[in-house]
Amino acid sequence: MLTPLLLACAALVAGVIQRITGLGFVLVLTAPVILLYGAYTGTAMSVFLALIASLAALPLVWKQIVWRRVLWLLLPAAVVAPLAAWAVRLLPEPAMLLLIAALAAFALTASRIPGFSRLYHGRSGTLTAGASAGALHVASGMSGPVLGAYAVATEWEQRSFAASVQAVFVGLSLLAVLSRGLPPAPASDLVWGGVATATGIVVGSLLVRFVPAPIARQGMLGFAWLGTIVVFVRGIVALAG
Repeated sequence: MLTPLLLACAALVAGVIQRITGLGFVLVLTAPVILLYGAYTGTAMSVFLALIASLAALPLVWKQIVWRRVLWLLLPAAVVAPLAAWAVRLLPEPAMLLLIAALAAFALTASRIPGFSRLYHGRSGTLTAGASAGALHVASGMSGPVLGAYAVATEWEQRSFAASVQAVFVGLSLLAVLSRGLPPAPASDLVWGGVATATGIVVGSLLVRFVPAPIARQGMLGFAWLGTIVVFVRGIVALAG
């Protein structure tokens, strides 16, 4: 009973932060679910709940979505998703933990890498961004940095991007779930996590007017860095053992 309760608490917090900041759901959720379920099942759980979070947010931003851009990003993602899922299955647990920690650290620092966004200019850049986001999302759920860099490179207006990226996340999460399958966890845990995630989105919608986005963003970054360090240490311990 304790595991689904802890999962629900983590998903609730992640859902609130996702609704207030527009990003950060998987970054906040990954470490707790990996500690609860292990690397492979925990990552699958993060991706599954990310799908719930984006579906819950989608009706709130529907009118601002630019569907043409969404489709051009999802087409290459659909091509690479099965390959990424296959590669993930080959990794042993310690390697998977270290990979997730590395991807999380990259996700938290990518915006500071000089010239990173220049990779995504033009139509070829859109295809590159979609393929990269697809691979990262299937492997870890952490596609946000690539999509953010693409938005900067193409000067995508922030409100339109924040809305459209929810549709992209729905598509990427669906591809990930289809490629990897549902998390091999009890059905009751999936229900607890799903309900808590949707509740977090609703609570975040009520709080978004009262909680300054910079404060929520700093909280998200604090949770995410702490989780990244914990996962990295666990990976080192598993590797040494």
